[in-house]
Amino acid sequence: MTSPATAPADRATPAIAALAYHDGEFVPLAEAQVPVTTQALQYGTGVFEGIRAYVQEDGGLAVFRGHDHYRRLLRSSRTLRIEVGHDVPRLCELTAELMRRIGAMSDMYIRPLAYKRALLPGSPPGVQLTGVSDALTINAFRMGSYTDRGGIRVAISSWRRPESVVLPVRAKVTGGYVNNALAVDEARAAGYDDAILLNSRGQVAEASTSNVFAVVRGRLVTPPVTADLLEGITRDTVVTLATDVLGVETVLQDLGRDELCNADEVFLTGTGVEIVPVTEIAGRPVGEGVPGPLTKTLMSTYHDVVRGRDPRYRHWLQAVGPATDRSS
Repeated sequence: MTSPATAPADRATPAIAALAYHDGEFVPLAEAQVPVTTQALQYGTGVFEGIRAYVQEDGGLAVFRGHDHYRRLLRSSRTLRIEVGHDVPRLCELTAELMRRIGAMSDMYIRPLAYKRALLPGSPPGVQLTGVSDALTINAFRMGSYTDRGGIRVAISSWRRPESVVLPVRAKVTGGYVNNALAVDEARAAGYDDAILLNSRGQVAEASTSNVFAVVRGRLVTPPVTADLLEGITRDTVVTLATDVLGVETVLQDLGRDELCNADEVFLTGTGVEIVPVTEIAGRPVGEGVPGPLTKTLMSTYHDVVRGRDPRYRHWLQAVGPATDRSS
């Protein structure tokens, strides 16, 4: 979520793993290719997830909430009539096996992609979801925390979040992310780190790749799913931790631009950004212009959970197991 200028130098360039799961087998990453005629490339008819694996207190590696990510992938796939070919447990095992085969020993980011590939025999050309073959690829790369824990600066984008009657915004559809790319490009061109998009009603929807939380008059608030946002796994994690650990209930309600800009605290949540404080919105400081107390406490709590330091949430962690020396 941070710009290259604010990302830590040693984390700015991810290291790509040498293998991928592609076409039903583990292959060298260079061989995990698709032709230019791929339907998903032409029309954006693919779905994806971003999943993290974290080094644990005991030195092992564990995937965080992989089951929940893959459940969402399958829901997204049904929207585009994509047959993934595996259930959630098998997808989790394939991911763990990929981690073992590449010998992952550091924090990793995992990218499953299910997509429409090619017209089946007898199918007419054109934009369509039936009569097209499906494919699945999973790759991974090394990635630690890359956002600035001191806070980021965000703009309010002139681009609006699409309505759910226009795009299936509760699914992670590849083609829909052109909206996010335009928003973050506009923000960074103006010197900001990220953008917050409003929906068609002028209410806060989400940031470019993350959900939005605010502390408004002492209450922790985040927009409801009816605000045309993606229901983030990290969003759900924060709501759960705020209640269970801190005794703070999250209010799901529409959040206007003025409320956001006058909030005491604002932070973003997402698998990639984890929890990142927002210290400035559209040139105005949030609160005192520094991360607020609730934000900092949630950040610390979250990192304890993903590292396996809180036994209450170990069910969210899938141990990868020892690495193997297999190369394909």
